[in-house]
Amino acid sequence: MQFWFDPLCPWAWITSRWMLEVEKVRPVRVDWRVMSLAYLNLIQHEGQGLTQEYVERMSRAWGPIRVCAAAAQQAGPDILGPLYTAIGTRLHNQGRREDPAVIPEALAEVGLPASLADAAESTDFDELIKSSHHEAFDEVGIDVGTPVIRIRGKAIFGPVITPAPRGEAAGELWDGLVLVTKADGFFELKRTRDRKPSFD
Repeated sequence: MQFWFDPLCPWAWITSRWMLEVEKVRPVRVDWRVMSLAYLNLIQHEGQGLTQEYVERMSRAWGPIRVCAAAAQQAGPDILGPLYTAIGTRLHNQGRREDPAVIPEALAEVGLPASLADAAESTDFDELIKSSHHEAFDEVGIDVGTPVIRIRGKAIFGPVITPAPRGEAAGELWDGLVLVTKADGFFELKRTRDRKPSFD
């Protein structure tokens, strides 16, 4: 199965931790793919008179996913899972969203050179990110967010869960998703979120 992520999204982070649990209890392997929340938000709000502050915030949001794309180009796509874990643990579990040391520390943890952090300020990888992004969102639509996963060739938004199910509970949720995605006309299940993301 494929999983599109931007390290900044707390909901995608929780779902990604669930998928690591699924790998332990089901014969499933996650193929990590990059997407950009900043790019998605700009597309979704195009023509709505975005404030300069919003545009600047989205511009900064490109940094972590650019580093992931640069790392995948240098070390191969298998680095994406470990690097996502290293970055996400610092951003979400440790609450260090504004800490500039997050990216260098994460790169060091997975054995990558600190120089890759420079990619955060470069547009060199933006087309690669957009191409991967469109692979998911051209199929699932832009009226959704993250996470986006693809099961047996069908891309869906979700699941949005908190906290991440563990052990067999993780496997059972996976089993249910596999079943609903078998239905050709299946589009959505939803209820209003009544709690914040939990990273334990």
